[in-house]
Amino acid sequence: MNTVSPHWPRSTALAALLLVPSLLAAIPAARAEGRRVVRPNAEGGTTATRLVGRQGPEGGRFGAARGVATDGQGNAVAGSTSRLQGPAGGLAQRAGSTQVSADGSARHQSALTASNARGSLQSSGSATRSTDGTVDASRSSTATSAATGNSVQSTTQYSSGTGMTHSATCYDASGATIACR
Repeated sequence: MNTVSPHWPRSTALAALLLVPSLLAAIPAARAEGRRVVRPNAEGGTTATRLVGRQGPEGGRFGAARGVATDGQGNAVAGSTSRLQGPAGGLAQRAGSTQVSADGSARHQSALTASNARGSLQSSGSATRSTDGTVDASRSSTATSAATGNSVQSTTQYSSGTGMTHSATCYDASGATIACR
């Protein structure tokens, strides 16, 4: 059977992910801060969280949060998020989560965005492993030039049964399809 098992509540592990904006605001210039907590949880497993923040002397900032929780029955969930802000205004953010079930199934999803004066990038994807070991994955990305407004949209897919496929389409600033080079 090709199924992914239902996931148990994961709010405990993912709560730390909401803290990154606050963490960035609280870091004094040219400092590094961090905190790690590991404790038993109500599900009979362990919950671990880690927060990290850094600020450089030129004003760049980095913040990250990660949470992992197990339930004592072979199930686990993990989530992470990070944000990087450059001194010249560039910004990159990423978030992801992974669930692994005792029956061997798993699911991962992640997304990132980045932008600066030269352009922007958005990308998101997911992957699943079913109880029978079948793997399916996909990722979609869009990159846009700030100078021209031209963009490329790409999609990559993988399946244990059919292998990998990739496609890309390029557009000009008005949305008309153009040749990719």
